Amino acid sequence: MPLDEIEFEAEETMEKAVEHCRHEFRGLRTGRPTTALVEYIKLDYYGAQSDLKSVAVLTVQPPNSIVIKPFEASMLKEVVKALEEANLGINPQIEGKQVRLMLPALSGERRQQLASKVKDVAEHARIAMRNVRRDANKKIDNEEKAGLMTEDNVERAHESIQELLKRYEAKVEELVATKTKEIMES
Repeated sequence: MPLDEIEFEAEETMEKAVEHCRHEFRGLRTGRPTTALVEYIKLDYYGAQSDLKSVAVLTVQPPNSIVIKPFEASMLKEVVKALEEANLGINPQIEGKQVRLMLPALSGERRQQLASKVKDVAEHARIAMRNVRRDANKKIDNEEKAGLMTEDNVERAHESIQELLKRYEAKVEELVATKTKEIMES
């Protein structure tokens, strides 16, 4: 496999790890209400697992609530069940044909817990990217063993993959700093 392909594949996979990290961060609560907190909660919709955003209208009602109005009133109980199983620490309240989530103010302790969760999610992304580096380096080493790459080219290829990893780890660090700031200040 040519070096370009190895690098491209590694970069593509690292980008997916960063995107996954970004996606996970959207589901973490800050002091402000946002529909991203509940959009991807899965529920049983006529035998198929669906995201909450695909079966209901989600709106934010300032200062501190999210309103969920299912497209079908018969789905109300299923929505409540999914919200309870998501373990958000918020009790859903049924109001007619909609569900309201009242977001209590975050305590200092809860903010610390959320900041810790941010670090855990980021560490999983870093681990995934390090695994990508390991796999890319193995492919490069196999190219050398097969006589398709010189020792100098292998050295440069390993350095290139390491630089790629550093670049993507910096992106994750930037995401962590931004999300932690949101949690601590809002």
